[in-house]
Amino acid sequence: MVARVPESAARGSLTKCAPLAKLVWFKSGGTADWLFEPADLDDLRTFLSRLDPAVPVMPLGLGSNLIVRDGGVPGVVIRLGKPFSGCEIEDGNVVRAGGGTPGILAASSARDAGIAGLEFMRGIPGTVGGFVRMNGGAYGREVADVLVDCTVVMRNGDSMVLPAEALRYSYRHSELPDGAVVVSARFRGEPGDPEDIGAEMDRIAEAREQSQPLRTKTGGSTFKNPEGGKAWQYVDAAGCRGLTMGGAQVSEKHTNFLINTGDATSADIEGLGEEVRRRVRADSGVDLEWEIQRVGRP
Repeated sequence: MVARVPESAARGSLTKCAPLAKLVWFKSGGTADWLFEPADLDDLRTFLSRLDPAVPVMPLGLGSNLIVRDGGVPGVVIRLGKPFSGCEIEDGNVVRAGGGTPGILAASSARDAGIAGLEFMRGIPGTVGGFVRMNGGAYGREVADVLVDCTVVMRNGDSMVLPAEALRYSYRHSELPDGAVVVSARFRGEPGDPEDIGAEMDRIAEAREQSQPLRTKTGGSTFKNPEGGKAWQYVDAAGCRGLTMGGAQVSEKHTNFLINTGDATSADIEGLGEEVRRRVRADSGVDLEWEIQRVGRP
């Protein structure tokens, strides 16, 4: 049964039974009971304040690190669009970025302002809201290294600023409350030369192109790196390179990536991931943890 929502409370776009496959990198999965794309911050706050507290809420960024199960997502999926995508430069080498800002835009804005230290965001395939929640990282740095604070809208519509310490970051994890939507974040870098910063961003882009299956329907890094090792090495050692299930395949280019070869269901993709975990556990005793989020009904 599709959840009831206060349609009159929304000024932005509110869509019932919205297909999500086109919004996620894997291009698979079911519908959202409701998809809400707020017109602005006040619209988001008003909508959440009037929404039945029993209705679940899930923020959605670029959909790059996500398996949406085939049965769809209950409640309301919130997608921050253009009104939440942009950057401002503040004193002290600080970049303020909207929650819907792609990582590449945040890194480019820092480069243009001569702020170094945020180049790694060029290598994170997601939005600021997503990688603040997940402590996203790449190429030796992570959000915990540079976050000053973030502004969130809570499930009841209240807005608050959380300092970085409040998120209690660990590897690819934060303690951001469930249902909280990151609407902006501030990152601190250091003075740098725009040309040098740009060169580092280009190096990161080239490294990703060479090592990752970027031109396929994929979801980014599938498993967290275990303590003292690399997930892809364990997957490779277990003989999983190129392994398939339905339309899903372990990438031959980078074995910590799953790809949709064309017509994979989300069940294919998740099932293949679980089979990889099983084989790695049998081969090395290592219990790989999912890095990709899996949401919704089977």
